[in-house]
Amino acid sequence: MLTDKKSSIAALTLAAVGIVYGDIGTSPLYTLKTIFDAEHGLALTQANLLGIISLIFWGLTMIVSLKYVTLVLRADNRGEGGIMALMALALNSVSKSSAWHFPLLVIGVLGATMFYGDSVVTPAISVLGAIEGLEVAAPALERYVVPAAIVVLVSLYAVQRHGTAGIGRFFGPIMMVWFAALAVMGVINIAQEPAILRALNPLHAFTFMYHNGFIAFVALGAVVLAFTGAEALYADMGHFGKKPIRMAWFMVCFPALALNYFGQGALLIRHPEAVDNPFFHQLGSWSVYPLVVLSTMAAVIASQATISGTFSMTKQAIALGLLPRMRVLHTSEHQIGQIYIPAVNWLQLVVVLCAVIGFGSSDSLAGAYGIAVTATMLATTVLTFFVIRYRWHLPLLVCFAATGFFIAMDIMLFSASTLKLFHGGWMPLALGTALFTIMLTWRTGRYLVFRNLEKHAIPLEDFLSSLFVAPPARVPGTAVFLRGESDGVPHAMLHNLSHNKVLHERVVFLTVHILEEPYVTSDEQLRITDLGHNCYQLNINYGFKDEPDIPSVLALCADHGLTFEMMETSFFIARQTVISAPGGGMSPWREHLFVAMSRNARAAADYYQIPPNRVIELGTQVEI
Repeated sequence: MLTDKKSSIAALTLAAVGIVYGDIGTSPLYTLKTIFDAEHGLALTQANLLGIISLIFWGLTMIVSLKYVTLVLRADNRGEGGIMALMALALNSVSKSSAWHFPLLVIGVLGATMFYGDSVVTPAISVLGAIEGLEVAAPALERYVVPAAIVVLVSLYAVQRHGTAGIGRFFGPIMMVWFAALAVMGVINIAQEPAILRALNPLHAFTFMYHNGFIAFVALGAVVLAFTGAEALYADMGHFGKKPIRMAWFMVCFPALALNYFGQGALLIRHPEAVDNPFFHQLGSWSVYPLVVLSTMAAVIASQATISGTFSMTKQAIALGLLPRMRVLHTSEHQIGQIYIPAVNWLQLVVVLCAVIGFGSSDSLAGAYGIAVTATMLATTVLTFFVIRYRWHLPLLVCFAATGFFIAMDIMLFSASTLKLFHGGWMPLALGTALFTIMLTWRTGRYLVFRNLEKHAIPLEDFLSSLFVAPPARVPGTAVFLRGESDGVPHAMLHNLSHNKVLHERVVFLTVHILEEPYVTSDEQLRITDLGHNCYQLNINYGFKDEPDIPSVLALCADHGLTFEMMETSFFIARQTVISAPGGGMSPWREHLFVAMSRNARAAADYYQIPPNRVIELGTQVEI
């Protein structure tokens, strides 16, 4: 039994190496190259090199090892991580009437939109950085870098609909080879120039910052590239668990990354001319083509992890009421987390290709990367403060001590990244602003619809009492009316009574509640209330990562004395047509945006997996 547990942890650790650390694992491809780009004005001297390597090493130690692996991984939402899960946890930690509730929602949404920006830049910069090795082997091949990157990316996005269940098992072994190669190259170069190990002393980082002033501050915006992907280890916690993620970091990824950065530093001490692309110069010309192949595979894996993360976050945002319902396809019969969202996949590909063609190189994309990453890091740290303060109820001084240092560090890194605002940094901000507007517009619009329905709602209990004074004719079968949390009598029922003049022999009012928790246990999922006259109120609870499946939940009702025969059950759904009305609500352009999204949202019956041949839709208009 103990052996089985150990083998399971080993397998999860190997998988975590492949999926969780793909992004941060490919950062050595472009980090030092970008830092010493002539555009930044940082001279390649031994003192500056020691300072930069020291900053990277201690940044990996403080930001990834201490902040994420040690602190943030503790702030799990029933075992789930990521900015959405953390936002839900923070919102649950304060009351809805609290003055902090809406600001926390805004911080969480901002962090999520920056993650989307990161998910666009990661495939572009990783694949470009890998293929740019061709320039080192043969400068004449430079013109083929962008076309080759486009081919790789289009192929990657084209296979998403098939899922990664088949090839996913190779991710871990390939990334293990990648990290082994990083470590070996680092050791070889350190052995030839051991003086680089002086960078282990953090004084070199402080001295560098002190003597270089503003130029050092500018360099920080590129140093942050070494920490990209740290958010992924938190977002993937639900898939692997804390222990495998921590073991993968401390036993494989951190040592390999540290050795490679020190190795690149040692190489630049001996051969400053290699600064144009130190990664591909580490072993000499013979190794360039093999490294291009290996780094391209690593970049594809890193991109795949980010794409899958985008699908997962979109599904969570839909459940939390931040995005309209979309078509979600499952690509694996065995792994519920394997999903594919066509609309997100192709929209993301278009933006990624625009980034590749528009920027043309990993150096140009570096500014865009830094802003997206540091903004998400800052949002995560702020939300973590509220979790440990209001959920864990730790003393205020302890909370400030635990997060204050990281908040200061995140602000400094974000500020340094904003210097690249006009050199690529605008892209994730523009994308984030658009997504932020869409998310808050959808949430506000749904609230306005809810308020309108609540204002005109007829209390259900009173209606049933008056209805059965002179009951209509009852016909065989079961009618299930989908009903909002405070809709009163469903519009579909009123239309059915008005037009058909009949009522089914059994009537079930079904209300779906999406909780700010990732999963809901089967014991908490159902609540049935007998309303009399063979009418029932059925409340179904889902977590924001649960898969909505109403027929499956109805099958569980048999344990509560309520059985359903699907061929004798009809689902009545009111399809709302939202109309923008003058006055109140949102500004006209936002109302029109909400109306457009509402009309193109996935149908409720499809989203809840109700058999289409059992659905009867009745239209209703709602003004906002």
